[in-house]
Order: sequence, then C-alpha cells, then structure tokens
Amino acid sequence: MSFGLGRGRALEPGAIGVGPEEMPPLPDDLLANPLGARLNPRAWFPDPSRPFEIEIGSGKGTLLLAQSAAQPATNFLGIEWAGEFYAYAADRLRRAGVANARMLHADATEFLRWRCPDAIVRVIHLYFSDPWPKSRHHKKRVVQDSFLCDAWRVLEAGGELRVVTDHDELWAWDMEHFGRWCGTGPTPGHAGATPAFDLLAFETPETSGADELVGTNFERKFRAEGRGFHACVLRKRG
Repeated sequence: MSFGLGRGRALEPGAIGVGPEEMPPLPDDLLANPLGARLNPRAWFPDPSRPFEIEIGSGKGTLLLAQSAAQPATNFLGIEWAGEFYAYAADRLRRAGVANARMLHADATEFLRWRCPDAIVRVIHLYFSDPWPKSRHHKKRVVQDSFLCDAWRVLEAGGELRVVTDHDELWAWDMEHFGRWCGTGPTPGHAGATPAFDLLAFETPETSGADELVGTNFERKFRAEGRGFHACVLRKRG
C-alpha cells in the first residue's frame, strides 16, 4: 500500500536513513545470548558524545525536524516501521540539511530490546502510538511490561519516557502499566529497585505551537477534530 507521500517525487533517505541492511543480523542464539546483537546507535552521528534521544513512530518527521533545529547539540534518532513514512521523514530531514538526526527503519520495541546498550538514551518520545483498540490486538501496543523494562534499561539515570495520546482506552491501559512501574510492582523482568520510575506532569517543548503539547502531525489533526489529550512523563530512578 502506498500513501503517495512523495507525490511523484522519488524519496531519497541518503545518509540520514539507516535501513535494516546496515545492522548485523540477529544471531540464531539470541535468547541464549541477548547481548549478541547490541550495537552503538550513537556511532551513526558525526559527534557520538552528544546527548541522545529516540522518537518511536516518527511518521513524517515533523517533531524531529523541529527538535533537531531547536537542540543542535543533541542527537535524535527517529524509528519508523512503515517503510514509506521512514523514507519520507529521512528525505525531509536530508533536504533540510539536518546533521543531528537520523531515521531508522525498524520495529522500535525490538530495537530497544536487542540492539540498544544500557543507559545511553536521555529521552524516549512516544507520541500518538497506535491504540490497537481490539482486544486481540492489545499485545501489539507499545506500552507493555516488557517495553517498560527495556526503556528503563536503555535510559540514563534521570532519563525520561514522554508519552502523549488522544485515545482514552489506551491511556487507561498505559496508566495501569505505569502505576506498577511507578509503584511497588510487579515489574516483570526488572532487575533494579522499585519504584523504577517517578510519574511526572508533562512539560511542552519550546518547539510546540500555541496550545500544542508536542506539535506532531497527528496532534494537529486530532486537535482540529476536537479531541482531548493525555500526557505524562516517566523519569528513571537511580
């Protein structure tokens, strides 16, 4: 299925784009050797020493474009599973001459679990993820105990998971999970102390427009439809 994002123009990710072929294959003994596929995504940037942030589900790259310009001393990695949106966002960033952002074509939850080293990410942005409303699809939602375990591991001390959604039922699901991870548990797979996170109010970035939370395309679309929003921050303890 094509979304026609290029409108007849070829999309060129260029050096901004990182495809699956640029990562080593997952080893056959991955479960027995979970560290065997780890890599350093900071090495994809001209200055790997800079603070590092990840956006899960970057769509057309609107947030990355704004944030990379506002924070030129921070490296941003957008992760997008849909191939056409990945190519569009990478092409958009390339044409804008952005040096401190990259787009990765991958499953974000698998990338965090198998590829990311410990404590390398300052912020994970999770905005308007697919609510997967049918019960049989709830296992596809991003927020799961396994995801929160991985997020805690890859975040640096004091690092943040920032979440925004328009979907009431998804928000209830998220808060059920957050309540465990910001309380006494249970927190399956978590090796650290509990609570794992502090639950905080969401603060809008300076790049947001008037009355916006984050200024993504989805937010602007949903706001025009009159929808309400939910938002919070989970800050890693320790």
